[in-house]
Amino acid sequence: MGDDSEWMKLPIDQKCEHKLWKARLNGYEEALKLFQKIDDEKSPEWSKYLGLVKKFVTDSNAVAQLKGLEAALAYVENAHVAGKTTGEVVSGVVNKVFNQPKARAKELGTDICLTFIEIEKGEIVQEEILKGLDNKNPKIIVACIETLRKALSEFGSKIISLKPIIKVLPKLFESREKAVRDEAKLFAVEIYRWIRDALRPPLQNINSVQLKELEEEWVKLPLSAPKQSRFLRSQQEMKAKFEQQQAAGGDADGGGDDGDEAVPQVDAYELLEAVEILSKLPKDFYDKIEAKKWQERKEALEAVEVLVKNPKLEAGDYADLVKALKKVVGKDTNVMLVALAAKCLAGLATGLRKKFGQYAGHVVPTILEKFKEKKPQVVQALQEAIDAIFLTTTLQNLSEDILAVMDNKNPTIKQQTSLFIARSFRHCNSTVLSKSMLKPFCAALLKHINDSAPEVRDAAFEALGTALKVAGEKAVNPFLTDVDKLKLDRIKESAEKVELAGGSRASGGADRKESKPVAGKAPALSGAAGDKDTKDNSKSGAQKKALAAKSGGPPKKGKQAAAGGAGSTGAKGKKGSEVKEIFEPELSIEACEEKASAVLPAACLQQLDSGNWKERLACMEEFQKAVELMDRTEMPCQALVRMLAKKPGWKETNFQVMQIKLRIVALIAQKGTFSKTSAQIVLDGLVDKIGDVKCGNNAKEALTAIAEACQLPWTAEQVMSMAFSQKNPKNQSETLNWLSNAIKEFGFSGLNVKAFISNVKTALAATNPAVRTSAITLLGVMNLYVGPPLRMFFEDEKPALLSQIDAEFEKVQGQTPPAPTRGNTRHVVGSGDDGEEGDEQEEAGNDVLDLLPRTDISDKITSELVCKIGDKNWKIRKEGLDEVTSIINEAKFIQPNIGELAPALKSRLNDSNKILVQQTLTILQQLATAMGPNIKQHVKNLGIPIVTILGDSKSNVRAASLTTVNAWVEQTGMKEWLEGEDLSEELKKENPFLRQELLGWLADKLPTLRSVPSDLVLCVPHLYSCLEDRNGDVRKKAQDALPSFMMHLGFEKMAKATGKLKPTSKDQVLAMLEKAKANMPAKPAPLSKASSRAVGAAAAKSQVASGSGEDYSSSTMESKADAKKAKAGGTAPKSKGIQGKKVPSKSNLKEDDDRSGPVFILVPNGKEQRMKDEKGLKVLKWNFTTPRDEYIEQLKTQMSSCVARWLQDEMFHADFQHHNKAIAVMVEHLDSERDGVISCLDLILKWLTLRFFDTNTSVLMKVLEYLKLLFAMLNQEEYHLTENEATSFIPYLVLKVGEPKDVIRRDVRAILNRMCLVYPASKMFTFIMEGTKSKNSKQRAECLEELGCLVESYGMNVCQPTAGKVLKEIAIHIGDRDNTVRNAALNTIVTVYNVHGDQVFKQIGNLSEKDMSMLEERIKRSAKRPNATSAKQVEEKPQRAQSASANANMLRKGPAEDMSSKLNQARNMSGHSETTHAVPREFQLDLDEIENDNGTVRCEMPALVQHKLDDIFEPVLIPEPKIRAVSPHFDDMHSNTASTINFVISQVASGDINTSIQALAQIDEVLRQEDKAEAMSGHIDQFLIATFMQLRLIYNTHMADEKLDKDEIVKLYSCIIGNMISLFQIESLAREASAGVLKDLMHGLITLMLDSRVDDLEEDQQVIKSVNLLVVKVLEKSDQTNILSALLVLLQDCLLTTASSPKFSELVMKCLWRMVRLLPETINTINLDRIMLDIHIFMKVFPKEKLKQCKSEFPIRTLKTLIHTLCKLKGPKLLDHLTMIDNKNESELEAHLCKMMKHSLDQTGSKSDKGTEKGASRTDEKTPKAKVNDILAEIFKKIGSKENTKEGLAELYEYKKKYSDADIEPFLKNSSQFFQSYVERGLRLIEMEREGKGRIPSTGVSPQMEVSCIPTPTNTVPSSIGNANGEEVGPSVYLERLKILRQRCGLDNAKQEDRAPLTSQLSKPSVPTVASSTDMLHSKLSQLRESREQFQHIDLDSNQTYSSGIGTTTSSSAASNIDDLKKRLERIKSSRK
Repeated sequence: MGDDSEWMKLPIDQKCEHKLWKARLNGYEEALKLFQKIDDEKSPEWSKYLGLVKKFVTDSNAVAQLKGLEAALAYVENAHVAGKTTGEVVSGVVNKVFNQPKARAKELGTDICLTFIEIEKGEIVQEEILKGLDNKNPKIIVACIETLRKALSEFGSKIISLKPIIKVLPKLFESREKAVRDEAKLFAVEIYRWIRDALRPPLQNINSVQLKELEEEWVKLPLSAPKQSRFLRSQQEMKAKFEQQQAAGGDADGGGDDGDEAVPQVDAYELLEAVEILSKLPKDFYDKIEAKKWQERKEALEAVEVLVKNPKLEAGDYADLVKALKKVVGKDTNVMLVALAAKCLAGLATGLRKKFGQYAGHVVPTILEKFKEKKPQVVQALQEAIDAIFLTTTLQNLSEDILAVMDNKNPTIKQQTSLFIARSFRHCNSTVLSKSMLKPFCAALLKHINDSAPEVRDAAFEALGTALKVAGEKAVNPFLTDVDKLKLDRIKESAEKVELAGGSRASGGADRKESKPVAGKAPALSGAAGDKDTKDNSKSGAQKKALAAKSGGPPKKGKQAAAGGAGSTGAKGKKGSEVKEIFEPELSIEACEEKASAVLPAACLQQLDSGNWKERLACMEEFQKAVELMDRTEMPCQALVRMLAKKPGWKETNFQVMQIKLRIVALIAQKGTFSKTSAQIVLDGLVDKIGDVKCGNNAKEALTAIAEACQLPWTAEQVMSMAFSQKNPKNQSETLNWLSNAIKEFGFSGLNVKAFISNVKTALAATNPAVRTSAITLLGVMNLYVGPPLRMFFEDEKPALLSQIDAEFEKVQGQTPPAPTRGNTRHVVGSGDDGEEGDEQEEAGNDVLDLLPRTDISDKITSELVCKIGDKNWKIRKEGLDEVTSIINEAKFIQPNIGELAPALKSRLNDSNKILVQQTLTILQQLATAMGPNIKQHVKNLGIPIVTILGDSKSNVRAASLTTVNAWVEQTGMKEWLEGEDLSEELKKENPFLRQELLGWLADKLPTLRSVPSDLVLCVPHLYSCLEDRNGDVRKKAQDALPSFMMHLGFEKMAKATGKLKPTSKDQVLAMLEKAKANMPAKPAPLSKASSRAVGAAAAKSQVASGSGEDYSSSTMESKADAKKAKAGGTAPKSKGIQGKKVPSKSNLKEDDDRSGPVFILVPNGKEQRMKDEKGLKVLKWNFTTPRDEYIEQLKTQMSSCVARWLQDEMFHADFQHHNKAIAVMVEHLDSERDGVISCLDLILKWLTLRFFDTNTSVLMKVLEYLKLLFAMLNQEEYHLTENEATSFIPYLVLKVGEPKDVIRRDVRAILNRMCLVYPASKMFTFIMEGTKSKNSKQRAECLEELGCLVESYGMNVCQPTAGKVLKEIAIHIGDRDNTVRNAALNTIVTVYNVHGDQVFKQIGNLSEKDMSMLEERIKRSAKRPNATSAKQVEEKPQRAQSASANANMLRKGPAEDMSSKLNQARNMSGHSETTHAVPREFQLDLDEIENDNGTVRCEMPALVQHKLDDIFEPVLIPEPKIRAVSPHFDDMHSNTASTINFVISQVASGDINTSIQALAQIDEVLRQEDKAEAMSGHIDQFLIATFMQLRLIYNTHMADEKLDKDEIVKLYSCIIGNMISLFQIESLAREASAGVLKDLMHGLITLMLDSRVDDLEEDQQVIKSVNLLVVKVLEKSDQTNILSALLVLLQDCLLTTASSPKFSELVMKCLWRMVRLLPETINTINLDRIMLDIHIFMKVFPKEKLKQCKSEFPIRTLKTLIHTLCKLKGPKLLDHLTMIDNKNESELEAHLCKMMKHSLDQTGSKSDKGTEKGASRTDEKTPKAKVNDILAEIFKKIGSKENTKEGLAELYEYKKKYSDADIEPFLKNSSQFFQSYVERGLRLIEMEREGKGRIPSTGVSPQMEVSCIPTPTNTVPSSIGNANGEEVGPSVYLERLKILRQRCGLDNAKQEDRAPLTSQLSKPSVPTVASSTDMLHSKLSQLRESREQFQHIDLDSNQTYSSGIGTTTSSSAASNIDDLKKRLERIKSSRK
């Protein structure tokens, strides 16, 4: 109990963490009570438990866990901050609760998950549960599925995102666990409830039985749409509504709405993966589709048909494919193919959806024309195609094409077009089918209902009926006024039968006229003002009118052109059609008098025509009173105005009478039901008086009143025509003034611009200046409404007049048109038709443009012009573009049909010549102006490519592109641009210029729009990625664009879109959204342009208030509930944002919230960019003694984009404890975020270096711990540190090696050790070497020890730059005053001595006696004899190889690099090593051997050469791409097996016999098992190389070693031969051996057969027999081409090498004879071209004469036999196999073959021919010397000139190839050293290029022909390197080398003339043949020919042909030891004498 009492006293939160489960249980119980008590959800108490909630649910004790779950549930339900724990708690529930046996635990776990969803954390919950589906425990999977099902059932598909779930569903059906499958089935049924058939396609591939079961379950489901039963916290209103409904038991309207909201939103298409089909098209598709045979065309189409059956296709450039299909549809004579092509088009349209829209305009006219076909299957296919295409575009885009076909004479075309219109209308709604859109269609269809063909009439009725159903009678009736009743009934009957695609969507439109309350819904359809229209229904008529007019008013001057009804002309539907227009018959004068007498006093009527003006005046006053008192219904307007017109009528001379008369007219018009008939009576008189000084104003008022009664458009038209039919200028000018004013008062809607313009033109031509001035004023007013297009009509006016017009236009520029204050629409209260009024007004501008006479330029766009524009020559392309410019300029206004010009211009936008790009952009600007609004249809195919140009690197091109885009938008409006995915695709491109320009443009344009297409939301994810772009300008532009996006999409939508971001990014973006919310621009909704005249200030205020809270929440006018949600939700994110900002001070709050997300963010190419910046000195280089503030700030800035904000705050906190936290987090995320860590590795390492300067030990310890884990991870990932990372980290780590604390030093050493796995030890060596210079003695000592370890592990190769320099530096420390340093230095040198032997003493140089004695003493004490280089040295190789490539790649290495390292390993095992500068050491070693022990030099040679092999390879640093190219067999799927095999193979070449035998045994085991043998595939060459390296090692080393037991050698031989026999019995593997390797293998085997020392072995006969058997196997089973080639090269080599024994060549020839005997069976498997090339090279090196000089006649006989056999087998065809031979004249092969052919045809060929032929070929090559000099002089002249230098070098190369004995020395002698090396380098490059082209990649450099001027040519086989063959080599070889060295070092040579001049060496033919194995290694590693040349240059004899480039490097390194060389040379000479 004592213990209990202790924990009982603890506070609750500590109890919850207690180690005793009882304490925790008690804690959870108390916490539960506490949570239920706290009322305030924002109480600080909640924050205490933020970090504990996860522990509540993951408690290890089941009883406590149950209570913990209850407490956690209470926490989540009540705590405001609970959302922050979502990720970790749900993860805990999934992993620790769902696997519990107790049902209650699972139930609580599920409830917790659902509660998290309720508090708006659905996405995180879903993500965690989906992770749970990958768990291995089926219980957890079942529980996860169950939870998801429950969530979907309760919250619905709107909240639970189904797309990710459906992706994993098929996998669940494949589970082995029945429980999982059953649960998946239930889940699928639940999903089906919500999305119905959209679920079918994703599940089509599951087991058919399961599918059948599902189908059965699906059928049982009720048809009613499911409803959400549980609501989010933000959906409380919906919840209340739902509860009311449940209580009422009925289905109220609200319920209906909710039901609508729950309608499936998941489109099956969205759930499918897109398929890329363009690359899968048959390669000959475009040829076949044009083929003459219809069967071929059919094949092509069938191939496409199969591809387009994929339901979703990937976007791409389908232009060519569509063009080809369109051609078939339009022009193919075979109707079957037309139908097939139509199906393909339908498939494309269905699969691409909106992405097909850009091609729709090209295809639709062709399909419509093709409807003339009568065959039902063709018609049906065409219908399906055109219907599918319609869904990809809009009716507006196709209207031009459809209307053009309506006048076709063919009845079938008319019928099918009408039917297509009917089907299209079904997919539209009343918004799309506005009056402007319906007008041209109705006009065309009305013609068709009178057509003679009944099927045409029927189709037209159906189309009109559909229009009536969709748009409603109100919209369509005005167009049906002239249709007789019978036909009208027929149309209505059709309308009743129509089934709409959208169900109830259109009925609202149809019924609107009956029920006014529906008006509130109208905005949702028409996209007008929004929710407040419903509230405003009660407003007065005038206000409503103003509202409506303004919603329609053009928002800005350039916008009028935006909403275009493309085909509409003349006056638009008048407002009178919306208001009941008054029709009145004209009455006779008698009837009028009768009616007037009934309402007017009798006296008044009598005095009307009195002669006394006073009586007339009194009469008028009476008249006026009577009218004022008259009731509207009783007023006979026509009768009254007729009375006023009665004599004297309008000729009244008394102005007082006239004034009252005019006032009465105005009164009648205002008060009565005034018709146009009445107006006609008075207008003439009013116009006549308008210019009168006294009565003019009254006349104007009367006109205004009439205009209000009869609509301004009609009145204005009448008045204008009357005024201009008069001659009175005063009347004309005043009429114009009245009209200017009237337009401002009434608005511009419906005015007949055309009539005005002609009248205005007349006025402008008037002589009276007042008339001209009035006309110009009127133009100014019109310009307010019409915009720039208006000016186009007056461009022909005189310049003076035009400048006046321009001045007037400038006055109104930037002004917005005033809101109309008069007009008949005031009578329409809340008609809900505001949106359409808007359309009417916006179209005013289009009216103007539609009036322009447009030219059709399609006939001028000829195919020649299009070809010109696409020509290869830029000048011709420019000519083509110039022509286009002139065509457009001439035409001024053009029709939208521009033929093939669009694709031609599109291709020029990508022109490489930027001037042409700019010219094309200018043309496109002109095109927009010339085509006007019709340019819309080209937006997708031409407009979007203009946007792409915004990403150009040149600012002037970008500016031109922006101007062009704006010119287009002026004509088209923004809607076309924002529709579809095009803009989002552009934003997706990671081009900083494109992004910043495009975002700037959108930020500019979006605020001017009233509504936008829903597709704008597609841009949001890319907008967010721009917010995090590494380019600052892009980020700024993205931030500027945020408010504009939010204005249309609403905060909610934008915030929701952040759900897919990483948590850290999400927080940053949400904060920016909050900021943007405050700066959100006001939407240009109806009242945003309100003038104070229209509506009172209060209304304006309410508009602003409602606007900010509600209207902007969404562009789709969400319900009020949603608006309130936006309002309510607005506060929560804000407070969250504030907390976010306070992160550093309250980090614990934020930390747990964000820890669920990644801490390192992957920024593509971020690391590369940072390296570039550092290289370009844009940022500080990370190099300091102590870190300064600017370095820390710089690092902070660099980290901001790729490290989570909260972690960054921890990392740069002043308090060390925060650093510890940061390191803990980094450790935690190390494994889960490997990619992220690697992408930020440079920054992490830099930050860790800062920590090295901290004084706090705990931080340092943690840092070192982290580093160990980090480098272990990097090693696993096979990552290699870049130079940048190494230089900014290793020096600082080395500093820590001198720490006083032992534990730290140990850790640092361990890290250094691990680093060698990710960074080459040789490079590490230099850093540690620097560390030995430190003042800290501990650091010096540790560094010296580390150096010793490196040498011990990796051999002498790590000593950089050279072993000599390194040892000298280390030796300095032997005299250090600190004992530990001295010991360390001595120990290191002893280590080197153990590896390197006595060489150490030479390289150390002079040491003081004391130091030397200490060293010698230490070496004796160590009592180790120097042995062969430790096998560990291998490990350095991969590092070295890859350090170079690391810079290129900087990230993880792929399989190719793996291969390279293994190859390196194999090479290394054979004893090779690599040094860069150590070439002179080679010669020192050689000379030592000769000089010290001349007598035994021959015996010692093998060992010496072995050493040489070691040292030759060092400089080969392998660039990465080449490695990739040469690892064809490597398969990364088997990388583990492969690396094991690589390792075993590398051991085969080990110097240790036992190791080698073990490795061979392992390989033999693999080879003997058939199923495993395949694993060796891809490693054969490697294995063979290792094997013959071992053979060489035995031959040179083991056999010479007397201490070795000979039995071991026999054992090794038998293992090797046994292995080989096993290998060559497996034919598939044997064939993998390449020629170079086979050559070396045969060399090794023959050398073994001839080795006399084998005879001394006990089982010698057995060995020789086995070798014989093996050779036969190799000959039979290898690839026949490779082995034949190898033998030819081997023969050539051994004949060249004087050292080789005749017996050797004899055996090679025997092998060749055996091959010849096999030829009849194998001839068909041989690559004869390659064999002929080898024979050619052989004959080139050994012409017949030379062969005859051989001691033996066998070589020539062998060659002849081979050629003869080939001739016999192939006959004359053999001559076709000389393709690989560049210059056939170089050898006698061709002549020899011809002779043989001739001989076989004609047996009597004479021998004398041969002699003449030979003679001819020889004399041919002689050229007169003078001529030669001229030619060479010419060539050198060319090389000397700048322009022709390359040509000259090529000619010199050709010349030298042709005349190999030509001497170019004289030409080079007088030139500079630079010029000489330039020429030699140039020739070498050309040689490399030409050889590289003709040969397979693995070829190396062949052994060259011998040089006659060298007395004792001893050319060894390249593969044997020096003396590896075992033949004895005399000192002469080395003498020759010395001679070359002397000359290169500029020393005098006794026999200088002996040495061939460099130029003659250059001239030796050097054609590559099969590479030797070592060459092949090089080729596989990197194909760096220069390295190979260097190695051969040093290693082969002096008669090899190389350029001086290598020579100079050798000379420079040799020069340092010149004196030494001189002395040695003298000694050698004397010893030889």
